[in-house]
Amino acid sequence: MPLLGLLPRRAWAALLSQLLRPPCASCTGAVRCQSQVAEAVLTSQLKAHQEKPNFIIKIPKGTRDLSPQHMVVREKILDLVISCFKRHGAKGMDTPAFELKETLTEKYGEDSGLMYDLKDQGGELLSLRYDLTVPFARYLAMSKVKKMKRYHVGKVWRRESPSIVQGRYREFCQCDFDIAGQFDPMIPDAECLKIMCEILSGLQLGDFLIKVNDRRIVDGMFAACGVPESKFRAIGSSIDKLDKMAWKDVRHEMVAKKGLAPEVADRIGDYVQCHGGVSLVEQMFQDPRLSQNKQALEGLEDLKLLFEYLNLFGIAEKISFDLSLARGLDYYTGVIYEAVLLQTPTQAGEEPLNVGSVAAGGRYDGLVGMFDPKGHKVPCVGLSIGVERIFYIVEQRMKTKGEKVRTTETQVFVATPQKNFLQERLKLITELWDAGIKAEMLYKNNPKLLTQLHYCESTGIPLVVIIGEQELKEGIIKIRSVASREEVAIKRENLVAEIQKRLSES
Repeated sequence: MPLLGLLPRRAWAALLSQLLRPPCASCTGAVRCQSQVAEAVLTSQLKAHQEKPNFIIKIPKGTRDLSPQHMVVREKILDLVISCFKRHGAKGMDTPAFELKETLTEKYGEDSGLMYDLKDQGGELLSLRYDLTVPFARYLAMSKVKKMKRYHVGKVWRRESPSIVQGRYREFCQCDFDIAGQFDPMIPDAECLKIMCEILSGLQLGDFLIKVNDRRIVDGMFAACGVPESKFRAIGSSIDKLDKMAWKDVRHEMVAKKGLAPEVADRIGDYVQCHGGVSLVEQMFQDPRLSQNKQALEGLEDLKLLFEYLNLFGIAEKISFDLSLARGLDYYTGVIYEAVLLQTPTQAGEEPLNVGSVAAGGRYDGLVGMFDPKGHKVPCVGLSIGVERIFYIVEQRMKTKGEKVRTTETQVFVATPQKNFLQERLKLITELWDAGIKAEMLYKNNPKLLTQLHYCESTGIPLVVIIGEQELKEGIIKIRSVASREEVAIKRENLVAEIQKRLSES
């Protein structure tokens, strides 16, 4: 048995004692059943592992724990993003964290090697989801849904080198918005770009720019420059690195590593350094190479129409037609886009933030058809917000400014200055909870009043209600403002109404 060779010497005694147990009921003679042997080996391995003297508690590389302070910031960001999705009529949905491996393979191009494969369980080969788009396409095909506007917030997993300082992780959250269905050209695409602008403006991350291109223009450009069709996706993946690498390094990768002819790479270089607005779209219509390519012309026509709608939405100044944008994922078929934060002069004490794109997306008209037995297509367009990178930016700025985060939403604290008032506090807090008021108290029979008031100050609770012997005798309750330390006495029966009034005014 190969497992036996893995055991350290000190685990042999434990294993031997396991194997010398009486056979289980299903065994006959001296033949030991496989399940009992496997159980013995596993038990011994676990014991050996537990005996390791230098065991270090840590989380897996590329993951993170989120503290209560982190969660407050994250929930505010997610609330803003989701409220925008809902404002545009999207329905929420979710899919399993893992899919059949065959569902995900051949959908991501060169990035397919970054998927996390799971151990065979019950005869199914599974992988953790790489994004939220492919599971959505699978859902549409399975459910035979032809039209849908949805949003999805969930974790995805990618087995790449993490860069914590840039907000890049192996496990991270994505916020997706997608429009599925057959509609007139560029109207849904323009709405996706409008949503992206609304979210990035609402988050107040600073100035940003959304780069736009079209996969048909990218492929037409490659064809016109002499790139073999079999190398389109590989060369597109290299072009996509221009936001992180200089042109000479990208050119070297294409020529030295991907076998592209140097003169072809140089022709590509003439295009990928072009960016601008609708005037560049008009200029490309006159380009001697691109104007001869039917695919590229179709893409340019759609981009021209897109810019008309972007003008009507009032966001055209935020959009740049950028021929260097290729988007490496295989499933894109039309318009593609990516939002980047523009570098601004850093304030005193701030470090420059370089987190790359914070949102991206595009049109994927063929993906649903890959799952449909009859190949029926459902046109789709969508966007994904890189919430982890946004979270990193907000977190760093709060840290620089020394902003404190309140980790609870408690509105009222129930306190007493005297002993033996636990029952009265419990009655009081029950009354507040039943009225929908967020309330707390200390879990002690006889807490000191000063301790209770310090707790309110340290956690940011705005109001304290105080009950003692005098208050109980007179049928009143004292309400104390933690910030001003002012106290007023009110009738017990008016407590809930008074608290609600104060909270509505704050």
